Amino acid sequence: MLRLMTTTEPELLAIPMTTSTRIDIFSGVARLAGKLWASRQRCQGGSRTAVVVIHPSSNFIGHYLLPALSPHGVDVIGANTRYIGNDSMLTMENCILDIGAIIGHLRREGYEKVVLVGNSGGGGLSALYQSQAESPTIRQTPAGDSVDIVGADLSPADAVIELMAHPGRALVFTEWLDPAVTDESDPFHDRDSAVDMFEPVNGPPYSTDFLTAYRAAQVARNRRITAWVRGELDRVAQASGGQVLDLPFTVHGTVADPRFLDLSIEPSDREAGTMWGPPYRANLSPATLGHLTSLRSWLSQWSVDESQCNGPEQLARVSVPVLVMYGTADQVCFPSHARALYDAVPHDRKELVAIDGATHYFADQPELVERAVATIAEWLHRNDLIA
Repeated sequence: MLRLMTTTEPELLAIPMTTSTRIDIFSGVARLAGKLWASRQRCQGGSRTAVVVIHPSSNFIGHYLLPALSPHGVDVIGANTRYIGNDSMLTMENCILDIGAIIGHLRREGYEKVVLVGNSGGGGLSALYQSQAESPTIRQTPAGDSVDIVGADLSPADAVIELMAHPGRALVFTEWLDPAVTDESDPFHDRDSAVDMFEPVNGPPYSTDFLTAYRAAQVARNRRITAWVRGELDRVAQASGGQVLDLPFTVHGTVADPRFLDLSIEPSDREAGTMWGPPYRANLSPATLGHLTSLRSWLSQWSVDESQCNGPEQLARVSVPVLVMYGTADQVCFPSHARALYDAVPHDRKELVAIDGATHYFADQPELVERAVATIAEWLHRNDLIA
């Protein structure tokens, strides 16, 4: 039995970062401040191990791991990238630099061990960061913008935890993309009924043939948008005489995975539906995944062929211990996501753990949060990661 410690009050961290000349967030104050914002909850007396929880755009300052995990003898940091709360112009490659700034800052503060936790959409990002920190290869974004990851001298994490994580934004976005949308300007016009999961004649339950056609049509739509984006980038640059290099656009229908309605597909303990309500409504809600993006961000963040943030591909290049945890009642990240991440790790210092009955955010499940953090703490001790 591990002894629990008391913890201090959370503290706000302003972590120095190198600002970009590209205006990819609206706030001039945020752009010019040169700071990434995070919160830290220390165990009493402090620790030489920092556990950093990350996501491309979610605000993790109030993450549930801070008060839950810190009593187990580690300092926990809920960290944010520069794109906190707005991913419309998010570039994954800049997120790598932001994590590098966070880990570098913690190393300079004296932490001997840093464990990177990719939660939800942070799963693919944490894998990409660790891969590039260990063996950097990236010098530009998919749109061709310079971003020198190779020369950034990133500090690798000492371990990676994939917590309720999916394998990458482009991958899960494509699994959720509504293939019945044929008119990108109007999701109700001329829908393709043959691949429409909301047409009662198609299911649920959905046939094997329907699902095969459906998945192929999702990839095809993603690729059509990518081809259009490439053409738009050239057209916009030419039309503006090179003065405008990006434009925003809307993507309709982004929460249409048949698994949301058909529990016989990849059975688990989840309930039918989504975290954002009934799938039909969530599919078109402005608050759900990836509805507004820019041309350049699409290539980096959502394009299934061009995004460099493919979690399994990146985890195949890491050497540190990896813990993959998933909830059996998760409506967002499915067991196959966890298995793909786990299977990709090329060494045997890896572990796959299911938290029975846990939902994506452990909503109203404090006892399962405690079970998860106890598992994490035991794993950290077993792998000599608590300094």
